[in-house]
Amino acid sequence: MSKTHCTASTALAVLLAFSATLPAMAAPHHKAATKPAATKEAAAPVRPPEDQILAVINGQVLTQRDVDNRAKLFVLSTGLPISPEIMGRMRGQIIHQLIDERLKTQEILKRHINVEPDQIAAAIANIEQRNGMPKNALRNRLASDGVSLTTLIDQIRVQIGWMQVLREKLGEEGRITATQISQREQALQAEQGRAQYFMSEIFVPVADPRHDDAELAFTKTIISQLREGAPFPIVAAQFSQAQSALDGGSMGWVQEDNLDPQVVNIVRQMPIGAISNPIQVAGGFVIATVQAKRVVGKQMGTQLDLRQAFFPFDAPLNPQNPTEQQRAALQKATSAVQTVHSCDAMEALNKSLGEKRPGNPGSQILERLMPQMKSVLESLPPNKVSRPLVSMDGIALLMVCNRQEKNLAQQSPSEIADQLMNEHVEQASRQLQRDLQRRAIIEMRPAAKATN
Repeated sequence: MSKTHCTASTALAVLLAFSATLPAMAAPHHKAATKPAATKEAAAPVRPPEDQILAVINGQVLTQRDVDNRAKLFVLSTGLPISPEIMGRMRGQIIHQLIDERLKTQEILKRHINVEPDQIAAAIANIEQRNGMPKNALRNRLASDGVSLTTLIDQIRVQIGWMQVLREKLGEEGRITATQISQREQALQAEQGRAQYFMSEIFVPVADPRHDDAELAFTKTIISQLREGAPFPIVAAQFSQAQSALDGGSMGWVQEDNLDPQVVNIVRQMPIGAISNPIQVAGGFVIATVQAKRVVGKQMGTQLDLRQAFFPFDAPLNPQNPTEQQRAALQKATSAVQTVHSCDAMEALNKSLGEKRPGNPGSQILERLMPQMKSVLESLPPNKVSRPLVSMDGIALLMVCNRQEKNLAQQSPSEIADQLMNEHVEQASRQLQRDLQRRAIIEMRPAAKATN
């Protein structure tokens, strides 16, 4: 290897070690790479036949294969070694969740609602982005361990289709009027000085409040996995029955009046980033996490207008043995640091590289970025290119086009409208689910009660 190539290899290794933790560029957690072995160990006990019928929902069957695939999806997407005992405790709730999804699917088909492939692809990309995964990382991990991508697609299709059902059901009532927005603005003004929370949730419904032992045990199991490091957005996307599930459980900024009193009592005391114990609310249990807190009416912060250029790799990076293309990408990125001097030039560069990542990633709030990313951007002068940020799938360069100090606590009319719509949709969802369950003919087979 030539001296130039040795230098490039060393540079890639050093840069990767420093920048792999950056959320926008990060590769899947190292634990996930070793996950297949743990999965095989967990699968060692004798299992029921895959085609064994567990339940019949309005004439549609639910099989052991369906439950196994959903369980595998959870194991792989969390990247954690999960014991057969834990999976056994989760089995009952997975069955109930799949029954609810069958009911939702039947309602979607009844209304002739079609979910387009582009919508599903965008939802998968959103899950990957929220977890700092490269594009297609989640589907590649599923394929590498023999889990059908259909398992993930079916779940997301139900979530998207159900949202369309709710919007159709709400109809004219679902429209947010100027009067409603004005009333919420006045309510926010009246709450000046009170607390507001940027939080996420997982909602586990309870069919019969008198007998909620199974749901409570499931909720505690999920909490233990979250505290072990399972990504909250992925767990929420799979198991939460709130409409925020498709957004990884994110509720955005909410004030105390919009939360259940039981949740308010907990989040007031929670440290940032903590995972709550089960919170019993009407209809089920909530798991909450708080990303930030602020006082209504005032929270000064720095809004960044960013541009990005991304140099894609032709294969996943081995820092000790980069390919010729990867060494060349680093040299080009290093050169661009010296030659690119404007945001327009940065966008043009990204376009010339195939736009594998968006040239304009949108405005970002500096104070809400992960510490590693914040350290890169907080001292970066406008129209200067950052150092190369190396990940497993490529090299990113960032540029700050503009910095603006603003009051982050001021919600725009469009943000208020979105919040009101989400509240209406959530209420309609719970009501329609109860109606579908009352009307359904569900035959539970003895095998559904058997343990793994």
